[in-house]
Amino acid sequence: MPVTNADDPASFDYPLIEKLFDTYMDQGFTYFDTAYTYHGYHCEKAVKKALVERHLRDSFELATKLPLRDFQDAEDMERIFNEQLEYCGVDYFDYYLLHNMGTNVYDKCQKYDAFGFAAEKKEKGKIKYLGMSFHDMPDLLDEE
Repeated sequence: MPVTNADDPASFDYPLIEKLFDTYMDQGFTYFDTAYTYHGYHCEKAVKKALVERHLRDSFELATKLPLRDFQDAEDMERIFNEQLEYCGVDYFDYYLLHNMGTNVYDKCQKYDAFGFAAEKKEKGKIKYLGMSFHDMPDLLDEE
């Protein structure tokens, strides 16, 4: 997102962001994507201010991601997810992705059941659609 200071990833240019978001929506688009780690861990808060606080919840779809490199254990996934709901200012996510899935995090995801964690949030209505962003070789997709 646009910033006012290139050295500060959280110096959001809110008037410009709001104009971009509004123009995007005026053209009939509704999908917005963010992530816990974007803009030095501040992007979700900016989305809340520029989008969520200015538009009805049913007028847009919001996607964010569980940062697979950042969580340390199952409790940490829960903490991060709850922070994301708060940072974004929503009660649920339309799309929630396991972020940057690859061999570097797959074993950790298995150990702490990141897949089950996300599926449980979907079952409870906190996530409408669940997926992952994949950043590895096709062989990993064949893992069970």
